[in-house]
Amino acid sequence: MTSIGIFGSMGRMGLAIAEIAPELGAPVAGGCDMSGDPNELARKSDTLVDFSAPAALEAHLAAARAAGTPIMIGTTGLGARHHAMIDEAARDIAVLQTGNTSLGIGLLSHLVREAAARLGADWDIEIVEMHHRNKADAPSGTALMLGEAAAQGIGTTLSEAGVQGRAGLTGPRAAGTIGMAALRGGSVVGDHSVIFATAGERIEFTHRADDRAIFARGAVRAALWLAGRAPGRYTMDQVLGV
Repeated sequence: MTSIGIFGSMGRMGLAIAEIAPELGAPVAGGCDMSGDPNELARKSDTLVDFSAPAALEAHLAAARAAGTPIMIGTTGLGARHHAMIDEAARDIAVLQTGNTSLGIGLLSHLVREAAARLGADWDIEIVEMHHRNKADAPSGTALMLGEAAAQGIGTTLSEAGVQGRAGLTGPRAAGTIGMAALRGGSVVGDHSVIFATAGERIEFTHRADDRAIFARGAVRAALWLAGRAPGRYTMDQVLGV
């Protein structure tokens, strides 16, 4: 059986993964949090998951590379520097980074990319997400992932096309942009909608998460899929086979 080591083991996702992994036939090799030794965990694990914090990513990637252990990264709030580190690590080990480990969101991302590519420039794209009141980052990692999928579909990047938090006299909507709005409140686990709108009609793709267990199950499935893979940077699309 393939064992899983958990970075961020005392967080909500880490605890959920530790509970679900054995049910899916994956023993937990151990966990590492602020006081743990990432190198020891990487050496004794067949594959790793990381749901810790952006500040810890560099050490966790270094430990994974030193041990030659694949790693699935679900930590959100990553910036360009973190993605550059992931690209570098992917030269030596298999790495999968995603803003959301839900298999449903993985499929939604694929559908959004396809829709954006096929509908054409007459269709405006807007993304709305809502999370619980304690979520620290906005837009969510999932919203950014969906935004990147839409941007790929229309042949651009989210950094070029994304528009966040409109307020005041913004004027008419600029063609080719991807709007993003973040809502926060209550105990919402995660709701995401991608809206394609043109004159006279709309298409809406929506995913609602009611239980964090879906993210843990997807993370375990992705981590097990990574085990034995050649070095490289992988995606949830590949895990789903789409």
